[in-house]
Amino acid sequence: MRLLTIHSDFITYKPLQKAIQKAEETEPVEKRVEDCLVVFVSVEKEDESNQAAVAEKAVSEIEDVAGKVSALRVVVYPWVHLTSNPSSPEAALSILKDIEKKLKEKGRYEVVRAPFGYYKQFTIKCKGHPLSELSREIKAGELERKPAKKEEQVSESLKLEEKVKSEFFILTPEGELIPPDKFDYTGMPEFRSFVKYETEKVRAYDVEPPHIKIMKEHGIAQYEPGSDAGNFRWPPKGRLIKKLLEKAITDFCINYGAMEVETPIMYDYQHPALKKYMNRFPARQYSVKSDDKEFFLRFAACFGQFLLTHDMVISYRDLPLKMFELTKYSFRREQSGELAGLKRLRAFTMPDMHTLCGSMEQAKEEFANQYRKCYEWMKMLDLDFETCFRAQKEFFNENKEWYMKMIKEVGKPVLIELFDIRYAYFITKFEFNFVDSANKASALSTVQIDVENSETYDLSYTNQEGNKERFLILHTSISGSIERVIYALLEKEAKKIANKQTPMLPVWLSPTQVRIIPITEKHLKYAEEIAEQLELEGVRCDIDDRQETLEKKIREAEKEWVPYILVVGEREMEAKKFSVRIRESGERKMLSMEELLVVLRSKLKGKPFEKLSLPRRLSRRAII
Repeated sequence: MRLLTIHSDFITYKPLQKAIQKAEETEPVEKRVEDCLVVFVSVEKEDESNQAAVAEKAVSEIEDVAGKVSALRVVVYPWVHLTSNPSSPEAALSILKDIEKKLKEKGRYEVVRAPFGYYKQFTIKCKGHPLSELSREIKAGELERKPAKKEEQVSESLKLEEKVKSEFFILTPEGELIPPDKFDYTGMPEFRSFVKYETEKVRAYDVEPPHIKIMKEHGIAQYEPGSDAGNFRWPPKGRLIKKLLEKAITDFCINYGAMEVETPIMYDYQHPALKKYMNRFPARQYSVKSDDKEFFLRFAACFGQFLLTHDMVISYRDLPLKMFELTKYSFRREQSGELAGLKRLRAFTMPDMHTLCGSMEQAKEEFANQYRKCYEWMKMLDLDFETCFRAQKEFFNENKEWYMKMIKEVGKPVLIELFDIRYAYFITKFEFNFVDSANKASALSTVQIDVENSETYDLSYTNQEGNKERFLILHTSISGSIERVIYALLEKEAKKIANKQTPMLPVWLSPTQVRIIPITEKHLKYAEEIAEQLELEGVRCDIDDRQETLEKKIREAEKEWVPYILVVGEREMEAKKFSVRIRESGERKMLSMEELLVVLRSKLKGKPFEKLSLPRRLSRRAII
């Protein structure tokens, strides 16, 4: 930083026109300050790395000069021309404001700061005494590092959400709207837990969610101490499960008619459309600095898909138009106390679909269709869920019959939240929520009707008359984040364990679907032949060839939740039938290869397949 101080009889200045796009907003009026110390300030590139210390040192230098010349009135004047290596406008303005603030806090000075980012007309009269003209240079690298506590980027939507008045009701399939404390929850313990979770808003866990222990024991996901909290690493078995779910939801959306795209993971805070959107979306962001710009890491695919849509030519004939992206990764800087295993992370994989609609009727029709697709997805995973609708009260009252049709399809009461004002971009949304073993809920499937961002991003289509019209946009995640789906699957099995039932993942998601156990080494070749046949049929299998007892091998396969365990010995080789332990039913059956394949095909039909990237023989696997 470079400072030029002029002890003056007066200074007058008037902003004439903006010198940079990011100039402060100000009125073009002349300002006159009498008997003052004018401090011309150039903030330099180096200052960006130690902003708080630079500002503090600048205040110290200004105080030193002011004391020597007995000045009680200070004018902080941005003056980039003292340096050939200026900082970014954002950093300069931040430091100048900090200097102004710190000087005012001293309580001794009247402080004026000239507007930043303008060509200004000014007249100054220097007093002319020996100390009236002084200069100072501050080197950021020589100062003790005092990083400014960066204020969390919090959207206007989050601030507004704290003020919004909302009411919760239970809406029954018969159309009754009942306050939560008046509803009879008999026979609906999970719904009761869900309503309590939503209305009391206690998010933190008292004990570690059981899925965390399961994910560690089964080598699914692990905390990464070398990264930020909420960022996980995925060993081969977990990567396989994650990859299968990613493929399943991608195929699901493409088969539904969505076109798949890929967009960047970081965006410029100062992009006009993005800046406005950020103030309407309730999320917290990671920030990244590149050259003189600051970027945020995306928390959804909205940004990229909307910017892509802006550059497309779209006709009313193309609507509704669906666009899908599997975001690897999305980022949300969740509060530390709210992080909970795979349920709430800071880096996650989000399948994100947006649907462009030409009218509210079309948007409502698509909303209902996607509600059904979400229902189909949840049933495919065999996950129980509780339903919640959220809506602006006026919109709900105008469309109650539309809501009732969807609620009747679920066939059980739902929670509905009605808010008095629209605090975000959506007018209504729904969620399918999973309730875990700690009676905490997590939203999985969700669809929202966005009534704002078509204007924000300047998105339009050509109507039948050839005129431009704005879209209504559906924001949809049929599955929710992939990590949260895995959380729900594991928590579901944790409930079974607590109830003394047998846990297992769906066969199509099990890393090992068939474990082959040769009784002795001489049966190993036959076990390999069986494995070859199964793999040709798209079945993941491995062979436990370790020097362990048969009982231990079976016990460890059961601990790994392997759906089918084949024991191969002399009898099996001769009869061409295997002793099969079926985990789901607890049965032991003698099955031929064809009989086993019939069972497996019924479990795997229509599901994606991926190979497990581990050696087939357990003796050759590293311990993870």
